[in-house]
Amino acid sequence: MAFSVAVAGASGYAGGELLRLLAEHPEFEVRTVTAHSNAGQLLIDVQPHLRSLAHLTLVDTSPETLAGHDVVFLALPHGASGALTAHLPAETLVVDCGADHRLESESDWAAFYGGDYYGAWTYGVPELPVAGGTQRSRLRGSRRIAAPGCNASTVALALAPGIRAGVIEPEDIVAVLAVGPSGAGKSLRRPNLASEVLGSANPYAVGGGHRHIPEIQQSLRWAGAANPTISFTPVIVPMSRGILCTATARLVPGTSAAAVRAAWEEAYANEPFVHVLPEGRFPRTSDVLGANTALIGLAVDEAAGRVVTITAVDNLVKGTAGAAIQSANLSLGLPETTGLSTNGVAP
Repeated sequence: MAFSVAVAGASGYAGGELLRLLAEHPEFEVRTVTAHSNAGQLLIDVQPHLRSLAHLTLVDTSPETLAGHDVVFLALPHGASGALTAHLPAETLVVDCGADHRLESESDWAAFYGGDYYGAWTYGVPELPVAGGTQRSRLRGSRRIAAPGCNASTVALALAPGIRAGVIEPEDIVAVLAVGPSGAGKSLRRPNLASEVLGSANPYAVGGGHRHIPEIQQSLRWAGAANPTISFTPVIVPMSRGILCTATARLVPGTSAAAVRAAWEEAYANEPFVHVLPEGRFPRTSDVLGANTALIGLAVDEAAGRVVTITAVDNLVKGTAGAAIQSANLSLGLPETTGLSTNGVAP
């Protein structure tokens, strides 16, 4: 018997990607889709690529419309989920793709987001290396899951193996990410207009102001870093979706290149969706388009004494919707790969 599913925020990019994946999931049945300004419209008129869900109509987002489902996915702006989730039954599996439940530190929430703090839920990155294992063990059976920020999980997956293995220093981490504008959502804002993005690369949140910074630091602390510090700079580039993350960290003195590679390969050896590429190989964003896959290339810059990681993900799949569904699978006792693919789309 299929699990009944509601998706809130179904008219946005993250909501649309959730529905694209859920439509092919053999154990989930999408029964309700909600929106705000688009409520009352047919889903197919707002998400014309979702042909198999053409029978659904967007309804208002409220606790009443979301109640009564086995699983609720929330794809709402930050600050909009917390007030809803308090009214949903404890036995309902709720997966929040927004930021409201990601941070354990209320002071971090106040500093980077502001507004009401709703508490932390189980973090939805199953493969994340943490002290004693992976985040996967914390997700099994959890009924409240916070899907990750796409930039944050990409950086964390890129560096956590080295932190946990003690081969890189947790201070002086530098990450620069080329990101597609779909990560900013569908709202019409000048920096994301085609005329501003096409033919240009545009940095934003420069100088430590990006909201994903405390989320990255939190993940690295779980991996064993006492006080991780990171310089994080995202750059919007003209591709509709995707992240290419270049993250570097200082080598622990005396660490060999072989020990570095062993740390990453051992961390992800049995992971279905996170793959370390052979020595000398580095990923492209086109390699993961449409897939729930993170590809990591690894090198040691001997002259600089730094590890360099290059990580590619699809921000809407592995960065958001795919991570949410993978985590939901684990919560419900399903094989975590159910409904998800490692294969991308090319060309």
